[in-house]
Amino acid sequence: MIWIRRLWEINLAMLHKIDLIDAVNVALARPWATSSDFDLNKDFKIPMGRVLRPASVLVGIIDRGGDPAVILTKRAAALKHHPGQIAFPGGKVDATDVDGRAAALRESEEEIGLAAQQAQIIGTLPTHDTVTNFQVTPYVALVDSAFSARPEPGEVDEVFSVPLSHLMNVENYVIEYRLWQGQRRYFYTVPYGPYYIWGATARMLRGLAEQVKM
Repeated sequence: MIWIRRLWEINLAMLHKIDLIDAVNVALARPWATSSDFDLNKDFKIPMGRVLRPASVLVGIIDRGGDPAVILTKRAAALKHHPGQIAFPGGKVDATDVDGRAAALRESEEEIGLAAQQAQIIGTLPTHDTVTNFQVTPYVALVDSAFSARPEPGEVDEVFSVPLSHLMNVENYVIEYRLWQGQRRYFYTVPYGPYYIWGATARMLRGLAEQVKM
């Protein structure tokens, strides 16, 4: 009887895994609203005439036979901008990039050693506008299970992954705040173990979680 129960648990886990990836695919096919760092901060005045610079990130989902997981990075502590923060691999779209997709793949190879042929892009999330004047397009990709991370020295301190099931549970998201420009700035967080995932990264993930829940 014990082995029957174990077999049922394994099958249930596999079914959940397949259902979750399928749910992400379904969510990507539905339109939903763009997001912004100002979503929870309606009192902040968005500067008139600001110019948003295009940027791209890669939301890489890797499945090594267990719970599919999303690949994230911990930015180097010595960086001038956003040191030590958790982020997707990615960055601004350069003039040499054909498009945002190419930028996301290029940055991912530079930052974590993910070759373009190891990432199958299956869709995009809505753009996200940041307080630092970037308009970020998140590209969702299925990553080859054989991928082995190589953090870029001086840019990335760590490459790790968080179970997709954790990130797709909206109940794991919490609203917190910090003082910014003399005011309380509210933002989403989705802690996982020693990792404090917050800000734009958490907001984009929560948007996907909301769509998966529908």
